[in-house]
Amino acid sequence: MFPRVRALGQWLALGSVVGVVCGGASALFLFLLDEATHWRLQHEFVVYLLPVAGLVIGALYGKWGASIRAGNNLVIDTVHEGDARLPLRMAPMVLVGTVLTHLFGGSAGREGTAVQMGASLADAVAHRFRVSPSTRRELLAAGIAGGFGSVFGTPIAGTVFGLEVICVGRMSYEALVPALVAAVVGDLVTRALGIHHSVYPVPEALALSPGVIGKWLVFGVAMAVAAVVFVEGVHFIKKRLEKALPALALRMALGGVGVVGLWQLVGTSDYLGLGVPMIQRAFVDPDLPPEAFALKLLFTAVTLGAGFLGGEVTPLFFVGAALGNVLGRLLGLPLELAAGVGLAALFGAAANTPLALSLMAVELLGANVLPHVVIVTVTAYLLTGQRGIYPAQRIARLKHGGPLLERLVPLRDLDVPRAPADRTEEPKP
Repeated sequence: MFPRVRALGQWLALGSVVGVVCGGASALFLFLLDEATHWRLQHEFVVYLLPVAGLVIGALYGKWGASIRAGNNLVIDTVHEGDARLPLRMAPMVLVGTVLTHLFGGSAGREGTAVQMGASLADAVAHRFRVSPSTRRELLAAGIAGGFGSVFGTPIAGTVFGLEVICVGRMSYEALVPALVAAVVGDLVTRALGIHHSVYPVPEALALSPGVIGKWLVFGVAMAVAAVVFVEGVHFIKKRLEKALPALALRMALGGVGVVGLWQLVGTSDYLGLGVPMIQRAFVDPDLPPEAFALKLLFTAVTLGAGFLGGEVTPLFFVGAALGNVLGRLLGLPLELAAGVGLAALFGAAANTPLALSLMAVELLGANVLPHVVIVTVTAYLLTGQRGIYPAQRIARLKHGGPLLERLVPLRDLDVPRAPADRTEEPKP
């Protein structure tokens, strides 16, 4: 009994510390992001300066950010390998870089920033208290959960995301308690500091039937296709630009020119920044432009592929909700429900986190989205295959089944040999 009580006390204390620093960092980040977005909307000419912002951010990262440039992939690698400490400067640098990206109109999100801030701050806590290597890894997962949960106001989804994103198909339950504590405390701190999160319409309940399930399966296929296009598109743009322009600053400047060109071509600012107004519109507007999801996907792929900072969640919320709006109209599904399911399913498939995003849909939209969001998200997750927005994610078994791999393998290195068919023990990290 005493060891269990001691362990609980330790996780309550350490998880709370991580949650406080994650919540405070997310509150500051969201405040600055909101201010930057409002200023850009009032002074749209600044979008023309996005290439210059790219030069500046790229130069700063080129000089001081080489060790943290991998972002979320560095965090995931550190959880598994645990050799080097995450530099504490990751938190302020990614915060400033993301705010500048949004200030000048880059199409990016915020989860990447929150995860990187949370993990780097959690690693600082781990080193401050001189915890064991295993406890440090669990605190890193707690930092991911605390950052994700506090930046979106979804602590339960944040908890599961921190456990699920580390390894495809295998949950890190050893970090469950600290992740839950950090996510809940982080959310409480963010809200206590006056941050208000986006509110979305609550869909009405829809009973499952064979016909409805069939429609959701079609829906899931469409979401999988969109996820594959996004993941491969970002990776393609990134690799081509890295080959053509080795200097990060020049790649970001060229990406900025591309975004400005797209902005002028489409003639609207709807696809710049987070795009939250368009997400909310997707829930209620039967006349939403059918090409909206494709345009946001393109804007975001160019922005992130060029190296601008931020994340993928909110842009993929936009793409998923807008595509869900279109599919809802075509398939005869309730618009609010279709947009809400699409919002969660696309990122769940692209990030290989179907459980976390299904829970996130419930936290954001209410229980009426169940079981619809689970059906679509799991279908899309399976059909995307062995790919994702985080190449550092480890995988223990291919999504379609088969034997365990000989070891946990990053998605980027899946050409390793597999274990014999009769292998049953768990792979070692």
